[in-house]
Amino acid sequence: MSELLSLDEYRSLAAEVEIQNAAHIDGSFHRCNGPAFDTLNPATGEKLTSLNMAGEAEVDLAVARAREAFDSGRWSRLHPAERKEVLIRLAKLIKRNRHELAVIESLDSGKPIADCAAIDIPETINTIIWHAEAIDKIYDDAAPVGADAISVIEREPIGVVGAVLPWNFPLLMLAWKLGPALAAGNSLIVKPAEQTPLSALYLARLAATAGVPRGVFQVLPGDGPVTGQAIGLHSDIDMVSFTGSTETGKMFLSYAAQSNLKKVTLECGGKNPAIVMDDAEDMGAVAEHIANGAFWNLGQNCSATSRLIVHSSVKDELVDRLKDQLKEWRQGDPLDPANRLGVLVDEGHRGKVRACLDRAMAEGLPVLAGSASEDHCPVIMDVADKDNFLAVDEVFGPVLAVLTVNSMDEAVQIANRTEYGLAASLFTTNIKQAITAARNIRAGTVTVNSYGEGDITTPFGGYKQSGFGGRDNGLAAHDQFTEMKTIWIDLADRKPDNL
Repeated sequence: MSELLSLDEYRSLAAEVEIQNAAHIDGSFHRCNGPAFDTLNPATGEKLTSLNMAGEAEVDLAVARAREAFDSGRWSRLHPAERKEVLIRLAKLIKRNRHELAVIESLDSGKPIADCAAIDIPETINTIIWHAEAIDKIYDDAAPVGADAISVIEREPIGVVGAVLPWNFPLLMLAWKLGPALAAGNSLIVKPAEQTPLSALYLARLAATAGVPRGVFQVLPGDGPVTGQAIGLHSDIDMVSFTGSTETGKMFLSYAAQSNLKKVTLECGGKNPAIVMDDAEDMGAVAEHIANGAFWNLGQNCSATSRLIVHSSVKDELVDRLKDQLKEWRQGDPLDPANRLGVLVDEGHRGKVRACLDRAMAEGLPVLAGSASEDHCPVIMDVADKDNFLAVDEVFGPVLAVLTVNSMDEAVQIANRTEYGLAASLFTTNIKQAITAARNIRAGTVTVNSYGEGDITTPFGGYKQSGFGGRDNGLAAHDQFTEMKTIWIDLADRKPDNL
Protein backbone atom coordinates (compact mmCIF):
# COMPACT_ATOMS: atom_id res chain seq x y z
CA MET A 1 0.00 0.00 0.00
CA SER A 2 2.90 2.39 0.70
CA GLU A 3 4.54 1.98 -2.72
CA LEU A 4 6.08 5.18 -4.02
CA LEU A 5 5.51 6.66 -7.45
CA SER A 6 8.16 8.46 -9.48
CA LEU A 7 8.84 12.18 -9.36
CA ASP A 8 7.23 12.61 -12.79
CA GLU A 9 4.13 10.72 -11.66
CA TYR A 10 3.80 12.84 -8.52
CA ARG A 11 4.24 16.04 -10.53
CA SER A 12 1.56 14.88 -12.95
CA LEU A 13 -0.81 14.19 -10.07
CA ALA A 14 -0.01 17.59 -8.55
CA ALA A 15 -1.09 19.25 -11.79
CA GLU A 16 -4.39 17.36 -11.91
CA VAL A 17 -5.48 16.70 -8.34
CA GLU A 18 -8.79 18.21 -7.23
CA ILE A 19 -8.31 20.89 -4.58
CA GLN A 20 -11.35 21.95 -2.56
CA ASN A 21 -11.68 25.64 -1.67
CA ALA A 22 -14.79 25.81 0.53
CA ALA A 23 -15.98 24.65 3.94
CA HIS A 24 -17.83 21.34 4.21
CA ILE A 25 -21.08 21.87 6.14
CA ASP A 26 -24.06 19.54 6.43
CA GLY A 27 -22.86 17.17 3.71
CA SER A 28 -21.85 19.66 1.01
CA PHE A 29 -19.29 22.34 0.24
CA HIS A 30 -20.28 25.80 1.39
CA ARG A 31 -18.44 29.04 0.61
CA CYS A 32 -18.02 31.10 3.78
CA ASN A 33 -18.46 34.86 4.07
CA GLY A 34 -15.32 35.57 6.08
CA PRO A 35 -12.08 37.12 4.84
CA ALA A 36 -10.25 35.27 2.07
CA PHE A 37 -6.89 33.67 2.76
CA ASP A 38 -4.47 31.88 0.48
CA THR A 39 -3.00 28.46 1.09
CA LEU A 40 0.50 28.30 -0.36
CA ASN A 41 2.96 25.61 -1.38
CA PRO A 42 5.78 26.19 1.17
CA ALA A 43 8.39 24.82 -1.23
CA THR A 44 7.62 27.21 -4.09
CA GLY A 45 5.47 30.00 -2.67
CA GLU A 46 2.86 29.15 -5.31
CA LYS A 47 -0.78 29.76 -4.37
CA LEU A 48 -2.64 26.47 -4.29
CA THR A 49 -6.07 27.99 -3.73
CA SER A 50 -7.90 30.74 -1.88
CA LEU A 51 -10.52 30.05 0.79
CA ASN A 52 -12.90 32.17 2.80
CA MET A 53 -12.62 31.93 6.54
CA ALA A 54 -15.42 30.39 8.58
CA GLY A 55 -16.64 32.96 11.09
CA GLU A 56 -19.25 32.93 13.83
CA ALA A 57 -22.12 32.55 11.34
CA GLU A 58 -20.61 29.43 9.75
CA VAL A 59 -19.65 27.99 13.14
CA ASP A 60 -23.21 28.55 14.34
CA LEU A 61 -24.57 26.84 11.23
CA ALA A 62 -22.21 23.87 11.53
CA VAL A 63 -22.99 23.46 15.24
CA ALA A 64 -26.74 23.58 14.58
CA ARG A 65 -26.41 20.91 11.90
CA ALA A 66 -24.15 18.81 14.12
CA ARG A 67 -26.60 19.05 17.03
CA GLU A 68 -29.53 18.13 14.80
CA ALA A 69 -27.60 15.13 13.48
CA PHE A 70 -26.70 14.04 17.00
CA ASP A 71 -30.19 14.45 18.41
CA SER A 72 -31.76 12.66 15.46
CA GLY A 73 -29.72 9.57 16.28
CA ARG A 74 -28.86 8.86 12.65
CA TRP A 75 -25.27 8.36 13.74
CA SER A 76 -25.21 8.58 17.54
CA ARG A 77 -27.78 5.77 17.94
CA LEU A 78 -26.80 3.80 14.86
CA HIS A 79 -25.91 0.20 15.68
CA PRO A 80 -22.18 -0.02 16.49
CA ALA A 81 -21.67 -2.57 13.72
CA GLU A 82 -23.17 -0.15 11.19
CA ARG A 83 -20.92 2.71 12.33
CA LYS A 84 -17.99 0.34 12.00
CA GLU A 85 -18.99 -0.56 8.47
CA VAL A 86 -19.15 3.10 7.40
CA LEU A 87 -15.74 3.92 8.89
CA ILE A 88 -14.15 0.91 7.22
CA ARG A 89 -15.62 2.08 3.90
CA LEU A 90 -14.01 5.45 4.55
CA ALA A 91 -10.65 3.77 5.19
CA LYS A 92 -10.99 1.89 1.89
CA LEU A 93 -11.74 5.12 0.03
CA ILE A 94 -8.66 6.73 1.56
CA LYS A 95 -6.60 3.78 0.35
CA ARG A 96 -8.09 4.09 -3.13
CA ASN A 97 -7.23 7.82 -3.19
CA ARG A 98 -3.94 7.52 -1.31
CA HIS A 99 -1.70 8.95 -4.04
CA GLU A 100 -3.87 12.04 -4.46
CA LEU A 101 -4.02 12.58 -0.70
CA ALA A 102 -0.25 12.19 -0.37
CA VAL A 103 0.30 14.81 -3.06
CA ILE A 104 -2.17 17.23 -1.46
CA GLU A 105 -0.49 16.74 1.92
CA SER A 106 2.97 17.38 0.48
CA LEU A 107 1.92 20.42 -1.56
CA ASP A 108 0.10 21.99 1.38
CA SER A 109 2.65 21.33 4.15
CA GLY A 110 6.06 21.07 2.48
CA LYS A 111 6.48 17.54 3.85
CA PRO A 112 8.47 15.02 1.77
CA ILE A 113 6.16 12.93 -0.41
CA ALA A 114 7.90 9.78 0.82
CA ASP A 115 6.78 10.54 4.39
CA CYS A 116 3.24 11.37 3.28
CA ALA A 117 2.89 8.25 1.12
CA ALA A 118 4.75 5.72 3.28
CA ILE A 119 3.90 6.95 6.80
CA ASP A 120 1.09 9.48 7.10
CA ILE A 121 -1.47 7.99 4.73
CA PRO A 122 -1.01 4.33 5.83
CA GLU A 123 -1.15 5.39 9.48
CA THR A 124 -4.30 7.42 8.82
CA ILE A 125 -5.95 4.36 7.31
CA ASN A 126 -4.75 2.13 10.14
CA THR A 127 -6.00 4.56 12.78
CA ILE A 128 -9.51 4.74 11.34
CA ILE A 129 -9.73 0.97 10.92
CA TRP A 130 -8.42 0.34 14.44
CA HIS A 131 -11.01 2.57 16.07
CA ALA A 132 -13.73 1.25 13.78
CA GLU A 133 -12.93 -2.30 14.83
CA ALA A 134 -13.05 -1.26 18.49
CA ILE A 135 -16.61 0.08 18.22
CA ASP A 136 -18.36 -3.21 18.92
CA LYS A 137 -15.70 -4.53 21.29
CA ILE A 138 -15.79 -1.90 24.05
CA TYR A 139 -18.14 -3.14 26.74
CA ASP A 140 -19.96 -1.26 29.43
CA ASP A 141 -19.59 -2.29 33.08
CA ALA A 142 -21.65 -3.47 36.01
CA ALA A 143 -20.61 -2.51 39.53
CA PRO A 144 -20.56 -5.14 42.34
CA VAL A 145 -23.39 -3.65 44.41
CA GLY A 146 -24.91 -6.77 45.96
CA ALA A 147 -28.19 -8.61 45.47
CA ASP A 148 -30.49 -5.65 46.17
CA ALA A 149 -29.56 -3.61 43.11
CA ILE A 150 -28.03 -3.63 39.66
CA SER A 151 -25.67 -0.83 38.72
CA VAL A 152 -24.90 -0.42 35.03
CA ILE A 153 -22.08 1.94 34.00
CA GLU A 154 -22.54 3.07 30.41
CA ARG A 155 -20.44 5.19 28.07
CA GLU A 156 -22.39 7.59 25.91
CA PRO A 157 -21.17 9.88 23.12
CA ILE A 158 -20.50 13.32 24.49
CA GLY A 159 -22.36 15.11 21.68
CA VAL A 160 -20.95 17.83 19.42
CA VAL A 161 -17.14 17.79 19.31
CA GLY A 162 -14.79 20.44 17.98
CA ALA A 163 -11.37 19.23 16.81
CA VAL A 164 -8.70 21.88 16.29
CA LEU A 165 -5.72 20.51 14.36
CA PRO A 166 -2.04 21.35 13.85
CA TRP A 167 -0.23 21.83 10.54
CA ASN A 168 2.62 19.35 11.03
CA PHE A 169 0.63 16.14 10.44
CA PRO A 170 -2.65 17.44 8.99
CA LEU A 171 -4.28 14.18 7.92
CA LEU A 172 -2.90 11.88 10.60
CA MET A 173 -3.87 14.21 13.45
CA LEU A 174 -7.34 14.42 11.93
CA ALA A 175 -7.53 10.61 12.01
CA TRP A 176 -6.46 10.61 15.67
CA LYS A 177 -9.56 12.70 16.44
CA LEU A 178 -11.99 11.37 13.85
CA GLY A 179 -11.44 7.68 14.60
CA PRO A 180 -12.50 7.60 18.26
CA ALA A 181 -14.91 10.57 18.04
CA LEU A 182 -17.02 9.04 15.27
CA ALA A 183 -16.60 5.52 16.65
CA ALA A 184 -18.26 6.73 19.86
CA GLY A 185 -21.20 8.26 17.95
CA ASN A 186 -20.40 11.97 18.16
CA SER A 187 -20.86 14.73 15.61
CA LEU A 188 -17.46 16.18 14.72
CA ILE A 189 -16.56 19.70 13.56
CA VAL A 190 -12.95 20.05 12.43
CA LYS A 191 -10.91 23.21 12.13
CA PRO A 192 -7.72 22.33 10.27
CA ALA A 193 -4.72 24.61 10.63
CA GLU A 194 -5.02 27.60 8.31
CA GLN A 195 -1.70 26.61 6.69
CA THR A 196 -2.89 23.09 5.79
CA PRO A 197 -6.67 22.80 5.26
CA LEU A 198 -6.72 20.89 1.98
CA SER A 199 -6.42 17.23 3.01
CA ALA A 200 -9.23 17.61 5.58
CA LEU A 201 -11.52 19.07 2.92
CA TYR A 202 -10.67 16.25 0.53
CA LEU A 203 -11.39 13.73 3.30
CA ALA A 204 -14.79 15.33 3.97
CA ARG A 205 -15.85 14.46 0.43
CA LEU A 206 -14.66 10.87 0.90
CA ALA A 207 -16.53 10.63 4.20
CA ALA A 208 -19.78 11.70 2.54
CA THR A 209 -19.21 9.10 -0.18
CA ALA A 210 -18.55 6.44 2.46
CA GLY A 211 -21.94 7.09 4.06
CA VAL A 212 -21.11 9.34 7.03
CA PRO A 213 -24.45 11.16 7.46
CA ARG A 214 -24.74 14.88 6.82
CA GLY A 215 -23.91 16.99 9.86
CA VAL A 216 -21.78 14.26 11.43
CA PHE A 217 -18.40 15.32 9.99
CA GLN A 218 -17.88 18.95 8.96
CA VAL A 219 -14.74 20.94 8.12
CA LEU A 220 -14.39 24.69 8.73
CA PRO A 221 -11.27 26.39 7.33
CA GLY A 222 -10.00 29.44 9.15
CA ASP A 223 -7.49 30.78 11.63
CA GLY A 224 -7.29 30.59 15.40
CA PRO A 225 -8.46 34.09 16.39
CA VAL A 226 -11.59 33.84 14.24
CA THR A 227 -12.67 30.24 13.64
CA GLY A 228 -10.83 28.59 16.52
CA GLN A 229 -12.09 31.09 19.07
CA ALA A 230 -15.67 30.79 17.80
CA ILE A 231 -15.46 27.02 18.31
CA GLY A 232 -13.88 27.37 21.75
CA LEU A 233 -16.52 29.82 22.98
CA HIS A 234 -19.57 28.14 21.45
CA SER A 235 -21.97 27.05 24.17
CA ASP A 236 -23.51 24.23 22.16
CA ILE A 237 -20.20 22.46 21.55
CA ASP A 238 -19.75 19.82 24.23
CA MET A 239 -16.00 19.33 23.99
CA VAL A 240 -12.89 20.45 22.14
CA SER A 241 -9.95 18.19 21.35
CA PHE A 242 -6.91 20.29 20.50
CA THR A 243 -3.42 19.49 19.23
CA GLY A 244 -0.95 22.34 18.91
CA SER A 245 1.13 24.75 20.93
CA THR A 246 0.86 24.99 24.71
CA GLU A 247 0.17 28.72 24.43
CA THR A 248 -2.86 28.17 22.20
CA GLY A 249 -4.02 25.16 24.20
CA LYS A 250 -4.32 27.31 27.31
CA MET A 251 -6.67 29.62 25.42
CA PHE A 252 -9.14 26.76 24.95
CA LEU A 253 -9.23 26.21 28.70
CA SER A 254 -10.08 29.89 29.04
CA TYR A 255 -12.77 29.64 26.34
CA ALA A 256 -14.34 26.70 28.19
CA ALA A 257 -14.41 28.70 31.42
CA GLN A 258 -15.98 31.68 29.67
CA SER A 259 -18.71 29.61 28.00
CA ASN A 260 -20.27 26.30 29.00
CA LEU A 261 -17.43 24.50 30.80
CA LYS A 262 -17.08 22.24 27.80
CA LYS A 263 -14.72 19.33 28.17
CA VAL A 264 -11.24 20.12 26.81
CA THR A 265 -8.36 17.80 25.98
CA LEU A 266 -5.00 19.19 24.93
CA GLU A 267 -1.98 17.61 23.28
CA CYS A 268 0.65 20.34 23.30
CA GLY A 269 4.37 21.01 23.02
CA GLY A 270 7.45 19.13 24.06
CA LYS A 271 11.18 19.48 24.71
CA ASN A 272 11.95 15.82 24.45
CA PRO A 273 15.23 14.28 25.63
CA ALA A 274 17.20 11.31 24.36
CA ILE A 275 19.51 10.02 27.09
CA VAL A 276 22.53 8.01 25.90
CA MET A 277 24.62 6.26 28.54
CA ASP A 278 28.18 4.95 28.22
CA ASP A 279 26.97 1.33 28.02
CA ALA A 280 24.66 1.89 25.03
CA GLU A 281 25.20 -0.67 22.28
CA ASP A 282 25.87 0.05 18.61
CA MET A 283 26.42 3.80 18.43
CA GLY A 284 25.58 3.72 14.73
CA ALA A 285 22.07 2.48 15.48
CA VAL A 286 21.73 4.97 18.36
CA ALA A 287 22.73 7.83 16.04
CA GLU A 288 20.16 6.69 13.47
CA HIS A 289 17.38 6.75 16.07
CA ILE A 290 18.40 10.18 17.35
CA ALA A 291 18.72 11.70 13.87
CA ASN A 292 15.30 10.34 12.97
CA GLY A 293 13.80 11.72 16.16
CA ALA A 294 15.42 15.13 15.75
CA PHE A 295 15.13 15.75 12.01
CA TRP A 296 12.10 13.80 10.75
CA ASN A 297 9.67 16.37 9.35
CA LEU A 298 12.41 18.97 10.03
CA GLY A 299 11.77 18.68 13.76
CA GLN A 300 8.21 19.98 13.31
CA ASN A 301 6.91 17.33 15.65
CA CYS A 302 5.72 17.70 19.23
CA SER A 303 7.58 14.51 20.18
CA ALA A 304 10.78 15.40 18.27
CA THR A 305 14.06 14.63 19.99
CA SER A 306 15.31 18.16 20.59
CA ARG A 307 17.77 17.40 23.41
CA LEU A 308 20.56 14.82 23.34
CA ILE A 309 21.71 14.20 26.91
CA VAL A 310 24.84 12.10 26.45
CA HIS A 311 27.45 10.59 28.76
CA SER A 312 30.77 12.42 28.42
CA SER A 313 32.70 9.25 27.59
CA VAL A 314 30.69 8.53 24.41
CA LYS A 315 29.80 12.06 23.33
CA ASP A 316 32.51 12.47 20.68
CA GLU A 317 31.84 9.09 19.10
CA LEU A 318 28.09 9.70 18.98
CA VAL A 319 28.47 13.18 17.50
CA ASP A 320 30.73 11.73 14.78
CA ARG A 321 28.08 9.12 14.03
CA LEU A 322 25.42 11.84 13.85
CA LYS A 323 27.54 13.76 11.34
CA ASP A 324 27.55 10.63 9.18
CA GLN A 325 23.79 10.35 9.55
CA LEU A 326 23.21 13.89 8.34
CA LYS A 327 24.82 13.01 5.01
CA GLU A 328 21.87 10.68 4.35
CA TRP A 329 19.20 13.34 4.95
CA ARG A 330 18.88 14.65 1.41
CA GLN A 331 16.89 17.86 1.03
CA GLY A 332 15.06 19.20 -2.02
CA ASP A 333 11.76 19.18 -3.91
CA PRO A 334 9.20 17.64 -1.50
CA LEU A 335 7.56 15.82 -4.45
CA ASP A 336 10.80 13.93 -5.15
CA PRO A 337 10.56 10.59 -3.29
CA ALA A 338 14.36 10.50 -3.02
CA ASN A 339 14.35 13.47 -0.60
CA ARG A 340 14.01 12.95 3.15
CA LEU A 341 13.68 16.63 4.06
CA GLY A 342 11.17 19.13 2.75
CA VAL A 343 10.77 22.72 3.96
CA LEU A 344 9.44 24.50 7.04
CA VAL A 345 5.72 25.12 6.77
CA ASP A 346 5.53 28.89 6.19
CA GLU A 347 7.34 32.18 6.42
CA GLY A 348 6.12 32.88 9.94
CA HIS A 349 7.43 29.61 11.30
CA ARG A 350 10.71 29.97 9.40
CA GLY A 351 11.12 33.32 11.12
CA LYS A 352 10.62 31.77 14.57
CA VAL A 353 13.20 29.04 13.94
CA ARG A 354 15.58 31.59 12.40
CA ALA A 355 15.28 33.80 15.49
CA CYS A 356 16.23 30.86 17.74
CA LEU A 357 19.28 30.03 15.63
CA ASP A 358 20.37 33.67 15.47
CA ARG A 359 20.12 33.92 19.24
CA ALA A 360 22.09 30.69 19.70
CA MET A 361 24.86 31.97 17.41
CA ALA A 362 24.88 35.35 19.16
CA GLU A 363 25.36 33.53 22.48
CA GLY A 364 28.31 31.65 20.99
CA LEU A 365 26.90 28.12 21.14
CA PRO A 366 29.26 25.85 19.15
CA VAL A 367 27.90 24.15 16.03
CA LEU A 368 28.82 20.46 16.09
CA ALA A 369 27.23 19.53 12.76
CA GLY A 370 25.03 21.06 10.06
CA SER A 371 24.52 24.75 9.50
CA ALA A 372 22.96 27.33 11.79
CA SER A 373 23.02 29.98 9.07
CA GLU A 374 20.79 28.23 6.52
CA ASP A 375 17.00 27.89 6.70
CA HIS A 376 15.49 24.37 6.63
CA CYS A 377 18.90 22.85 7.51
CA PRO A 378 19.46 20.37 10.36
CA VAL A 379 21.91 21.64 12.96
CA ILE A 380 23.47 20.13 16.08
CA MET A 381 24.68 22.57 18.75
CA ASP A 382 26.66 22.07 21.94
CA VAL A 383 24.95 23.51 25.02
CA ALA A 384 27.02 23.69 28.19
CA ASP A 385 24.53 25.71 30.27
CA LYS A 386 21.74 23.37 31.32
CA ASP A 387 19.39 26.37 31.68
CA ASN A 388 20.16 27.87 28.28
CA PHE A 389 17.02 28.59 26.25
CA LEU A 390 18.03 25.93 23.72
CA ALA A 391 18.05 23.37 26.53
CA VAL A 392 14.59 24.16 27.87
CA ASP A 393 12.47 25.92 25.19
CA GLU A 394 10.68 24.26 22.29
CA VAL A 395 12.06 25.33 18.88
CA PHE A 396 9.87 23.09 16.68
CA GLY A 397 12.56 22.97 14.04
CA PRO A 398 15.58 20.86 12.99
CA VAL A 399 17.75 21.89 15.96
CA LEU A 400 19.34 19.33 18.30
CA ALA A 401 20.88 20.60 21.53
CA VAL A 402 23.65 18.39 22.99
CA LEU A 403 24.10 18.38 26.77
CA THR A 404 26.87 16.41 28.50
CA VAL A 405 26.44 14.42 31.74
CA ASN A 406 28.37 11.87 33.80
CA SER A 407 25.58 9.74 35.28
CA MET A 408 22.02 8.58 34.69
CA ASP A 409 20.83 10.46 37.77
CA GLU A 410 22.21 13.70 36.35
CA ALA A 411 20.66 12.91 32.97
CA VAL A 412 17.19 12.33 34.45
CA GLN A 413 17.44 15.52 36.47
CA ILE A 414 18.18 17.51 33.30
CA ALA A 415 15.50 15.64 31.34
CA ASN A 416 12.90 16.84 33.86
CA ARG A 417 14.22 20.43 33.82
CA THR A 418 11.57 21.86 31.49
CA GLU A 419 7.91 22.78 31.66
CA TYR A 420 7.16 19.96 29.19
CA GLY A 421 6.77 16.21 29.61
CA LEU A 422 5.64 14.60 26.38
CA ALA A 423 8.19 11.97 25.31
CA ALA A 424 11.70 10.73 26.09
CA SER A 425 14.15 8.07 24.93
CA LEU A 426 16.76 6.07 26.86
CA PHE A 427 19.72 4.18 25.42
CA THR A 428 21.39 1.76 27.83
CA THR A 429 21.93 -1.98 28.17
CA ASN A 430 21.34 -1.89 31.93
CA ILE A 431 17.67 -2.89 32.15
CA LYS A 432 17.40 -2.05 35.85
CA GLN A 433 18.81 1.40 35.17
CA ALA A 434 16.49 1.82 32.19
CA ILE A 435 13.33 0.92 34.09
CA THR A 436 14.24 3.10 37.06
CA ALA A 437 15.03 6.06 34.82
CA ALA A 438 11.87 5.56 32.73
CA ARG A 439 9.80 5.68 35.89
CA ASN A 440 11.55 8.83 37.11
CA ILE A 441 11.24 10.78 33.87
CA ARG A 442 8.08 12.86 33.90
CA ALA A 443 6.86 12.18 30.38
CA GLY A 444 3.85 10.45 28.87
CA THR A 445 5.88 8.09 26.67
CA VAL A 446 9.39 6.78 27.37
CA THR A 447 11.07 4.49 24.84
CA VAL A 448 14.08 2.32 25.61
CA ASN A 449 16.79 1.80 22.99
CA SER A 450 14.65 3.40 20.28
CA TYR A 451 12.93 6.61 19.29
CA GLY A 452 9.17 6.50 18.95
CA GLU A 453 5.70 7.30 20.22
CA GLY A 454 4.40 3.76 20.64
CA ASP A 455 1.67 2.86 18.16
CA ILE A 456 -2.08 3.14 17.72
CA THR A 457 -2.65 0.76 20.65
CA THR A 458 -0.75 2.89 23.20
CA PRO A 459 -2.05 6.12 24.79
CA PHE A 460 -0.19 9.26 23.71
CA GLY A 461 -0.07 12.51 25.64
CA GLY A 462 2.04 14.41 28.12
CA TYR A 463 2.75 15.50 31.66
CA LYS A 464 2.96 19.10 32.84
CA GLN A 465 2.40 21.64 30.04
CA SER A 466 2.55 19.01 27.30
CA GLY A 467 -1.01 17.89 27.81
CA PHE A 468 -4.28 18.14 29.65
CA GLY A 469 -7.46 16.18 30.11
CA GLY A 470 -6.89 12.96 28.20
CA ARG A 471 -4.86 10.89 25.79
CA ASP A 472 -4.89 10.23 22.07
CA ASN A 473 -4.57 6.70 20.67
CA GLY A 474 -5.41 3.38 22.27
CA LEU A 475 -8.73 2.67 23.92
CA ALA A 476 -7.95 5.61 26.21
CA ALA A 477 -8.72 7.91 23.27
CA HIS A 478 -12.38 6.88 23.47
CA ASP A 479 -12.52 8.32 27.00
CA GLN A 480 -12.09 11.81 25.53
CA PHE A 481 -15.24 11.54 23.50
CA THR A 482 -17.64 9.82 25.91
CA GLU A 483 -19.51 10.58 29.10
CA MET A 484 -19.85 7.97 31.82
CA LYS A 485 -23.32 7.34 33.22
CA THR A 486 -24.41 5.20 36.17
CA ILE A 487 -27.87 3.60 36.01
CA TRP A 488 -28.95 2.23 39.40
CA ILE A 489 -31.79 -0.27 39.51
CA ASP A 490 -33.16 -1.00 42.96
CA LEU A 491 -34.20 -4.66 43.42
CA ALA A 492 -34.78 -4.64 47.19
CA ASP A 493 -38.13 -5.95 48.43
CA ARG A 494 -38.98 -3.14 50.83
CA LYS A 495 -42.27 -1.97 52.36
CA PRO A 496 -43.01 1.57 53.54
CA ASP A 497 -42.24 2.03 57.24
CA ASN A 498 -45.89 2.90 58.09
CA LEU A 499 -47.29 -0.43 56.86
